[in-house]
Amino acid sequence: MKANPKPTPSTHHSTWTGIKHKLKKVAYWFIAVLFLIVAFFIYGQYFYTYSNGYRVGLLQKFSHKGNLIKTYEGELILSSISSIENVAMAPEKFYFSVIDKNLTGQFDTLQGQKVRVHYEQKIGALFWHGDSKYLVDSVKRVD
Repeated sequence: MKANPKPTPSTHHSTWTGIKHKLKKVAYWFIAVLFLIVAFFIYGQYFYTYSNGYRVGLLQKFSHKGNLIKTYEGELILSSISSIENVAMAPEKFYFSVIDKNLTGQFDTLQGQKVRVHYEQKIGALFWHGDSKYLVDSVKRVD
Protein backbone atom coordinates (compact mmCIF):
# COMPACT_ATOMS: atom_id res chain seq x y z
CA MET A 1 0.00 0.00 0.00
CA LYS A 2 1.22 3.42 -0.87
CA ALA A 3 1.22 6.12 1.72
CA ASN A 4 -0.39 9.46 0.95
CA PRO A 5 2.20 11.87 -0.23
CA LYS A 6 2.88 14.92 1.88
CA PRO A 7 1.46 18.14 0.45
CA THR A 8 4.10 20.20 -1.19
CA PRO A 9 4.57 23.78 -0.02
CA SER A 10 3.11 25.11 -3.27
CA THR A 11 -0.10 23.06 -2.86
CA HIS A 12 -0.45 24.16 0.77
CA HIS A 13 0.14 27.81 -0.21
CA SER A 14 -2.50 27.75 -2.99
CA THR A 15 -5.07 26.16 -0.64
CA TRP A 16 -4.42 28.83 2.02
CA THR A 17 -4.66 31.59 -0.62
CA GLY A 18 -8.03 30.23 -1.78
CA ILE A 19 -9.36 30.17 1.79
CA LYS A 20 -8.17 33.74 2.41
CA HIS A 21 -9.83 34.86 -0.82
CA LYS A 22 -13.14 33.28 0.19
CA LEU A 23 -12.95 34.78 3.70
CA LYS A 24 -12.32 38.25 2.23
CA LYS A 25 -15.30 37.83 -0.09
CA VAL A 26 -17.57 36.80 2.80
CA ALA A 27 -16.30 39.71 4.92
CA TYR A 28 -17.00 42.22 2.13
CA TRP A 29 -20.54 40.87 1.70
CA PHE A 30 -21.11 40.94 5.46
CA ILE A 31 -19.95 44.57 5.67
CA ALA A 32 -22.12 45.56 2.68
CA VAL A 33 -25.24 43.91 4.14
CA LEU A 34 -24.54 45.43 7.57
CA PHE A 35 -24.17 48.87 5.96
CA LEU A 36 -27.52 48.46 4.16
CA ILE A 37 -29.26 47.39 7.36
CA VAL A 38 -27.88 50.40 9.25
CA ALA A 39 -28.83 52.75 6.38
CA PHE A 40 -32.42 51.44 6.29
CA PHE A 41 -32.67 51.69 10.09
CA ILE A 42 -31.48 55.32 10.08
CA TYR A 43 -33.84 56.21 7.22
CA GLY A 44 -36.79 54.50 8.95
CA GLN A 45 -36.12 56.10 12.32
CA TYR A 46 -35.37 59.68 11.34
CA PHE A 47 -36.44 60.45 7.78
CA TYR A 48 -39.48 58.26 7.01
CA THR A 49 -42.78 60.01 7.74
CA TYR A 50 -44.78 57.70 9.98
CA SER A 51 -47.89 59.90 9.86
CA ASN A 52 -48.96 63.42 8.99
CA GLY A 53 -52.02 65.48 9.65
CA TYR A 54 -53.47 68.56 11.31
CA ARG A 55 -53.97 69.61 14.90
CA VAL A 56 -56.08 72.53 16.09
CA GLY A 57 -55.61 74.15 19.45
CA LEU A 58 -54.50 77.14 21.47
CA LEU A 59 -50.85 78.05 20.85
CA GLN A 60 -49.68 78.25 24.45
CA LYS A 61 -45.92 78.34 24.06
CA PHE A 62 -43.30 78.88 21.37
CA SER A 63 -39.61 79.14 22.22
CA HIS A 64 -36.08 78.96 20.87
CA LYS A 65 -34.17 76.68 23.23
CA GLY A 66 -31.15 74.44 23.61
CA ASN A 67 -27.63 74.42 25.04
CA LEU A 68 -25.38 73.92 22.02
CA ILE A 69 -27.90 73.61 19.20
CA LYS A 70 -30.92 75.90 19.45
CA THR A 71 -34.22 74.55 18.17
CA TYR A 72 -37.73 75.97 17.93
CA GLU A 73 -40.21 74.19 20.19
CA GLY A 74 -43.93 74.77 20.61
CA GLU A 75 -46.90 73.62 22.63
CA LEU A 76 -50.58 73.51 21.64
CA ILE A 77 -53.42 72.95 24.07
CA LEU A 78 -55.91 70.61 22.42
CA SER A 79 -59.37 70.12 23.79
CA SER A 80 -62.07 67.63 23.00
CA ILE A 81 -64.54 69.32 25.36
CA SER A 82 -65.05 73.06 25.86
CA SER A 83 -67.27 74.94 28.24
CA ILE A 84 -69.72 77.75 27.47
CA GLU A 85 -66.96 80.37 27.78
CA ASN A 86 -64.84 78.44 25.21
CA VAL A 87 -62.42 77.28 27.90
CA ALA A 88 -60.79 73.86 27.51
CA MET A 89 -62.25 71.38 30.02
CA ALA A 90 -60.17 68.29 29.22
CA PRO A 91 -56.95 69.70 27.78
CA GLU A 92 -54.26 67.64 26.11
CA LYS A 93 -50.88 69.11 25.20
CA PHE A 94 -49.32 68.66 21.77
CA TYR A 95 -45.57 69.28 21.74
CA PHE A 96 -43.89 70.00 18.41
CA SER A 97 -40.72 71.26 16.77
CA VAL A 98 -40.35 73.70 13.88
CA ILE A 99 -37.46 73.31 11.42
CA ASP A 100 -38.36 76.08 8.95
CA LYS A 101 -37.04 79.35 10.40
CA ASN A 102 -39.37 81.31 8.08
CA LEU A 103 -42.36 80.08 10.15
CA THR A 104 -41.01 81.29 13.48
CA GLY A 105 -42.26 84.85 12.98
CA GLN A 106 -45.80 83.56 12.40
CA PHE A 107 -45.68 81.49 15.57
CA ASP A 108 -44.43 84.46 17.59
CA THR A 109 -47.41 86.59 16.50
CA LEU A 110 -49.99 83.81 17.03
CA GLN A 111 -49.24 82.95 20.66
CA GLY A 112 -52.40 82.85 22.76
CA GLN A 113 -54.62 82.30 19.71
CA LYS A 114 -56.37 79.27 18.25
CA VAL A 115 -54.33 77.86 15.36
CA ARG A 116 -54.25 74.92 12.98
CA VAL A 117 -50.87 73.31 12.31
CA HIS A 118 -49.81 70.69 9.78
CA TYR A 119 -47.29 68.17 11.12
CA GLU A 120 -45.23 65.16 10.10
CA GLN A 121 -44.53 62.51 12.70
CA LYS A 122 -41.18 60.72 12.60
CA ILE A 123 -40.36 57.56 14.54
CA GLY A 124 -37.25 59.09 16.10
CA ALA A 125 -36.11 62.65 16.75
CA LEU A 126 -32.82 64.06 15.49
CA PHE A 127 -31.28 66.36 18.09
CA TRP A 128 -30.70 69.17 15.58
CA HIS A 129 -34.38 69.05 14.52
CA GLY A 130 -35.70 69.48 18.04
CA ASP A 131 -37.00 67.56 21.02
CA SER A 132 -40.20 66.28 19.44
CA LYS A 133 -41.01 63.61 16.87
CA TYR A 134 -43.68 65.99 15.52
CA LEU A 135 -42.30 68.45 12.96
CA VAL A 136 -44.67 71.31 12.08
CA ASP A 137 -44.37 72.79 8.59
CA SER A 138 -47.32 75.23 8.43
CA VAL A 139 -49.57 77.26 10.73
CA LYS A 140 -52.85 79.16 10.22
CA ARG A 141 -54.99 81.15 12.59
CA VAL A 142 -58.46 79.68 13.19
CA ASP A 143 -61.38 82.01 13.93
